[in-house]
Amino acid sequence: MTHKLRTALMTATILAAGSAFAQDNPMVGGAAMFADRNIVENAVNSADHTTLVAAVQAAGLVDTLQSEGPFTVFAPVNAAFAALPEGTVETLLMPENIDALTQVLTCHVLGAQATSDIIAGMISDGSGVHRVETLGGCVLEARANGDMITLTDETGGVATVTIADVMQSNGVIHVIDTVLLPAAAPAEEAAATPDAMDAGNNPMVGGAPMFADRNIVENAVNSADHTTLVAAVQAAGLVDTLQSEGPFTVFAPTNAAFDALPEGTVDTLLMEENRDTLVKVLTSHVVAGNISAAELTRQARASSDGFFHFNTVSGAALSAQVRPSGAVFIFDESGNAYRVSIADVNQSNGVIHVVDGVLLPR
Repeated sequence: MTHKLRTALMTATILAAGSAFAQDNPMVGGAAMFADRNIVENAVNSADHTTLVAAVQAAGLVDTLQSEGPFTVFAPVNAAFAALPEGTVETLLMPENIDALTQVLTCHVLGAQATSDIIAGMISDGSGVHRVETLGGCVLEARANGDMITLTDETGGVATVTIADVMQSNGVIHVIDTVLLPAAAPAEEAAATPDAMDAGNNPMVGGAPMFADRNIVENAVNSADHTTLVAAVQAAGLVDTLQSEGPFTVFAPTNAAFDALPEGTVDTLLMEENRDTLVKVLTSHVVAGNISAAELTRQARASSDGFFHFNTVSGAALSAQVRPSGAVFIFDESGNAYRVSIADVNQSNGVIHVVDGVLLPR
C-alpha cells in the first residue's frame, strides 16, 4: 500500500469517526453538533445562536455550562432575541445589568437532562401540562401542541421547541423560537411605559401598571391575568373589604391558576348558593397586615423547620418556604405548593403577591 493511499484511508477513518459522534444529532445553525462536546463547545458553532453565546459570555456562565452538569438548555435563536423590545438586548448586556442577564439566561436552564421523550411523558402524566422549575427560579409550563412541545413563561410568552434533542456531553439542547422571561423581567422593565414608572416602581401585572397609591381592587381590575379573581371577589361581595384601609396581604392567583382547578369548580363556586364557600376560598388568600416578600423570606429562613407559618383572615393556615434559587413558595392546608411569581406589588392598603395556584383550605 502506498504512503498516499495509507494517508487517505487514515484521513477517511478519522473523518468518519468524527461524523459518527454527530450523526445522530440534528444540525443547528448550519453546524454539526457533536455529542462528545459540551454545550458551549457546540453552541459557539451555531450561526443561529451568536446572541445567546454573547449573552452567556457577558453573564460569566461559560464555565458553568462547560461543567459536568447535566443540564437541559432551551436555546433561543438570534431572531428570538431580535424580537424583544428595541434596546432590550443591549441593556441586558451592560455590565451593571449582569444580575438581570443571569436571571434571564438561567430561566432557560434545567439542572437535569430532559429529552423531548421525557418532557412529553411528564406532560402526559400531568394531564396536558407539566410545570418545570429552572435554575433561575422561573417556572415554565410545558405542553404538547401536536408533535411539538411548547413552553409558557411567567409572563405568558410561549416558545416552541423547533429543534429537539441536540445531545451534548453534559446534557441536551432544545432550540426554541422565543426568549423565556421571568415575571417582571428586565426585558419588560426596559419596555415599561412612563406610566408604569410613575407607579412607584411596582412591577407590571397582567400587562398593566400597578399604582402604589391605589387600593387592591383598583389595581386588580386592570390586570388581564386576574379577571377570574376579580369576578370571584365581586360575586363574594368582598369588594368593599378589599378597598378598605386594611392593610392586607393578598396572594392573587392568576386566571391560569383557576383554570387548573378541576373542570366546573369555578362555575360552581360562583353560584349564589355557594357564596359562603367562595368567601372562604378567597379569604384563604388574604392575610391581615402588610407582609413583604423579604419578610416572608426572613421568617422562613429563621424558623427551625424552614417554613414561615401564618394564618389568613379565613382562619386557614399557610406556610412560606424559600427554595435554594430564592423563589418563595406558599403551601396551603391541602399540601399544595405554589410559587410567588410576582412579589411586592405595593398598594395603598397593603401588598399583592401574584401566585400561580389557588390556595385551598381543608
